[in-house]
Amino acid sequence: MLEEVARKRIALSDGKTEIAVLDWGGDGPVALLHHANGFCGATWAGVADLLRDRFRVIAIDARGHGDSSPVVDLENFGWSRLAFDLAEVAERILSDFGVERFGLGLGHSFGGSLTTVAAARHPDFYERIVLVDPVVFPPNIDIRSSRGSELALRTRRRRRRWNSREEAREFLAGKPLFESWDPGSLDLYVGEGLREVEGGTVELKCAPEVEAEIFGGPHDIDLHAAADTLAVPALVLRATQGNFPPEVYVDWVARMRRGRMVDIEGGHLVPMEAPGRVAQVVLDYCSTSEQGGG
Repeated sequence: MLEEVARKRIALSDGKTEIAVLDWGGDGPVALLHHANGFCGATWAGVADLLRDRFRVIAIDARGHGDSSPVVDLENFGWSRLAFDLAEVAERILSDFGVERFGLGLGHSFGGSLTTVAAARHPDFYERIVLVDPVVFPPNIDIRSSRGSELALRTRRRRRRWNSREEAREFLAGKPLFESWDPGSLDLYVGEGLREVEGGTVELKCAPEVEAEIFGGPHDIDLHAAADTLAVPALVLRATQGNFPPEVYVDWVARMRRGRMVDIEGGHLVPMEAPGRVAQVVLDYCSTSEQGGG
């Protein structure tokens, strides 16, 4: 569990939803971090700790994830809804801190995709963004008949409850998805990504149905149109053992006015596998962009 992190919840304008916010503190401009599908803001901790000398580090839990409000209606839930949530929370955080923009927007997987949309729709939000193995499909693909649909089917069958956190950790550590994780990252996920329920058991905070709906793909937002209008400097980190072929990212980044792509060694979940590696690339990029390197 995270102990030295300030926590609060921000009520959205719908009057029904609250978004959980984690604040690591730190010096400098505010950085806003968004996690991958099925996880939570706390899984950024290994990266966040290393960014605190440069930024005031804030992470959020998306609707249906972590300690944010659950999703009650999957029929009206999708990437567009989550992108609006991110924009509304971002505006509130900027207002609360009394600053005009974030020094950094950092998003992983679908969190990187949502950060792209937010930055495109609100060009004054961020000075720069870094997108770690974002979810990007080729244009004109039928997303719901793609691999995303297969993932969604498997996710709905995922185990969601264990007798204890110890049992959950042992179970998860034996799964291929987690075998490359830094042990501290897995501890954080077990501590922060599960909640205690009746009888002393624990269950996933992000319901498999919610995760599966997101795996269905960004069918209600256009990431390629967002790239066309993106004005801020953007770094796309392609995980070398990730889920997306390089040509998809090359074409997508080419649409951006000030986009760059670099490879980072690791799998799709590289922020949890090698948080130090990710943090160093982010810090190097921020230094370069501040010196006019784009």
